[in-house]
Amino acid sequence: MADQRIAELRQKIAQARDVIAHLIDKAAFDGAEAHRALDYFGSDEFEQNFLPWPRHGDEGLRPEELNAANDD
Repeated sequence: MADQRIAELRQKIAQARDVIAHLIDKAAFDGAEAHRALDYFGSDEFEQNFLPWPRHGDEGLRPEELNAANDD
């Protein structure tokens, strides 16, 4: 049962990557963070601090506070 659940979660991640790619394409957004997200969700690696903002009330920038001018 665990193997089936892992397979389902891998499929879900693949779907998430496809959704992100589609939204990026529709928005004509081609920034470095967009490509970073696609690369991350397309790999098997896990990065604890992948999100660009802290969770659970920690200090840091929220998505709307990030400087999009830094995108390549």
